Amino acid sequence: MQITTQALDNLFTGYKASFKKGFEGAPSHWQKVAMKVTSSTRQETYAWLGQFPKMREWLGDRVINRLKTTGMIVINKNFEDTVAVPKNDIEDDVYGTYSPLMEEMGLTAAELPDELVFSMLVRGFTTLCYDGQPFFAPEHLVGEGAFARSVANMHLITEDNIDNPAWFLLDTSRAVRPLIFQERRPPNFVSKDDERDDNVFFRKEYIYGVDSRGDAALGFWQLAWGSKQPLSAASYEEARVAMQSHVGDEGRPLGVKPTLLVVGPALESAAKKLIGTVTLENGESNPWYNSVEVLVTPWARAA
Repeated sequence: MQITTQALDNLFTGYKASFKKGFEGAPSHWQKVAMKVTSSTRQETYAWLGQFPKMREWLGDRVINRLKTTGMIVINKNFEDTVAVPKNDIEDDVYGTYSPLMEEMGLTAAELPDELVFSMLVRGFTTLCYDGQPFFAPEHLVGEGAFARSVANMHLITEDNIDNPAWFLLDTSRAVRPLIFQERRPPNFVSKDDERDDNVFFRKEYIYGVDSRGDAALGFWQLAWGSKQPLSAASYEEARVAMQSHVGDEGRPLGVKPTLLVVGPALESAAKKLIGTVTLENGESNPWYNSVEVLVTPWARAA
């Protein structure tokens, strides 16, 4: 191919179309578990996480739920993926062999929110949330004075289960979610293919890349249960009961309803057997049949 400005523009258009094909065709599940927050600055402060919304009877003056003076801060991170295409390959008309690579670049760009969100969920056993406790903790302090109580949102981790794969029961039916995906800038596909660019002038390479900014964070712990217990009917029932028993600062039920069971590949069989089987091995009806949706993701596993 004769390398001209128009030819390079056409090449970029073709590569961008391949990138778009991969990006739009990638499976994505983060929207099921995370609320999207569009960021407009270097970082965002989530002071409102300490206030779980709840209606009350209006008697006398309104009760104003004031935001905390300090909140969880999420700093946007930079992400990129870049490839080089040799100038000689363009001249020799083998540039088409790079189209699948551009498509794969689009796919991985689309997968990034899933990776960030579900990896954050796994790290919830050690990562602190807005109340200063790990997101999954045996003791979250709820309420004050006569309403003060300690609430768990996890099964205890012991020497017997510490190395087990984790599973997560979530309520994803609300506007607020257990996790947050913070987007500062969506993925942008660009090129450096001017003859005067250093990469072309010195190394005879055309550069194509994608970059974005954002991060994932932990949201409302009340909407999530984490466990490393074996995934069984008994442990699943215990998690459901505990979640649906959550109350707010004034002791009123929060109305939490588990809707999604998230597992990694190691627990796919156990999860589908527990939730997708009509009849138990003893012949009795399975009370948990289709009680929640099962989501299997490769990102829901320990690193």
